[in-house]
Amino acid sequence: MSYLLRVQLPDRPGSLGSLALALGSVGADILSLDVVERGDGFAIDDIVVEVPSGALPDTLITAAESIHDVQVDSLRPYSGILDTHRELELIDQVANARDDRLQVLVDGAPRVLRVGWSTVIDMGPQGAYRVVGSQSAPSTQAASAPWMPLEKPTVLDGDGDWVPQLWKDMDTKLAAAPLGNTGKVLLLGRPGGPDFRPSEVARLGYLAGIIATVLG
Repeated sequence: MSYLLRVQLPDRPGSLGSLALALGSVGADILSLDVVERGDGFAIDDIVVEVPSGALPDTLITAAESIHDVQVDSLRPYSGILDTHRELELIDQVANARDDRLQVLVDGAPRVLRVGWSTVIDMGPQGAYRVVGSQSAPSTQAASAPWMPLEKPTVLDGDGDWVPQLWKDMDTKLAAAPLGNTGKVLLLGRPGGPDFRPSEVARLGYLAGIIATVLG
């Protein structure tokens, strides 16, 4: 079983090695590591680990936080494909798709940006509506989007009046970015968190901008 562990740890030599040893002590193998963000003296890392069958995931949290100044932001099952060029692969897939390019985008975005679901929404005469959604997108849709039109990538208030109650019940973190000047928006949902980091929002905006150019 694989898990995605998001940790905050001191940005100093030896911290990551100590964390790796602690995780190894409970039988966890590190499969990949992505630096999400670096700040003043700290780093936020996403670590994909594999644990033996039957092992309790809580042991990962206990092991990680046994290291001084290490905090676990979130832990959730991970079934994505491990690679180091996720954005480039998705851009290439969208560019080469003959039909339903937006569907290719929303199907690939959760894996690339490590979220639960993604949709593309637009504004029509009756207000906001879903253009396409990933297979994991909730069937319950937002009836309005008062934050549209959107000029730049941003984190959205998950407790806003426009947010469906089901999304709130699942503590869904939300972020969105405009797809160029089309008026359409790529909306991401991360049920149960963690919160979107500024670097993740910037990454979303970068990807959405390139995809908009590809779509023409």
